[in-house]
Amino acid sequence: MSQDTQIQGSPDMAEPNPLPCTLDELSTAFGTQNVTPETRQNNIRSLFQSIASRYDLMNDLMSGGMHRLWKQRFVSRVKDLPEGPIYDVAGGTGDIAKLLLTQLPGREICVLDPSSKMLAVAKERLGEKCSYVEAQAEDWPLPASSVSGATLSFGLRNFTRPSLAFTEIARVLKPGGRLHILEFSQPDAWLAPFYRFYARLVIPAIGALVTGNRGAYRYLVESIAGFPPIEVVSEALEISGLEVVHTEKVLFGIAAIHIAEKVDA
Repeated sequence: MSQDTQIQGSPDMAEPNPLPCTLDELSTAFGTQNVTPETRQNNIRSLFQSIASRYDLMNDLMSGGMHRLWKQRFVSRVKDLPEGPIYDVAGGTGDIAKLLLTQLPGREICVLDPSSKMLAVAKERLGEKCSYVEAQAEDWPLPASSVSGATLSFGLRNFTRPSLAFTEIARVLKPGGRLHILEFSQPDAWLAPFYRFYARLVIPAIGALVTGNRGAYRYLVESIAGFPPIEVVSEALEISGLEVVHTEKVLFGIAAIHIAEKVDA
């Protein structure tokens, strides 16, 4: 894939497709394109390899720094976990892991991500304070019931097989362990037109200016616009065997937090 990740369609981006009824409908979508699951997985991995060094800067610019406040709020919800390691899934550059180290001193924190370049940024940031695993969320190289908690911040919409990832997380969690998710959602109706305008026009322009990769950020915007609402995520978690114990909207529904617990032995 070239440095400027290409997505077919108008440069102004097509209107988002109807929202999927299940998370697994994302497996054949790359932005507004229909692709095979293998192509989606390869494209997303290449995309994050290409933008790793400036990913944190772009998040600051795109959100006006708000993502940092959202993540602090998210990590503050991580508590009352059984003993054992906590994994930040799709942990990327290690920003959530850094917050976890402060929130939960003395706990073992591990960053799991499929992108070697994103993990390299995390290692530079955190050094030996964390451990690191290069792996897909759909295929953990860990035994069952070995993890006390997992966090997933703005990575779910980039999974190729979200339901399989949830099933894997349910497998590796200990009874009483929890999965905490922070992900974009569907904003309240009054906000949606303004948010869509900003996302469609401003974010790709910033991406092009800072990273030289407008196509990558066009995909990210399209993946946000096409992500299902909070109820669909909750249903997928329950189907995987996790019990949803808490949900909350962030900034009028722009994002949402889910907390789901493994309750079986």
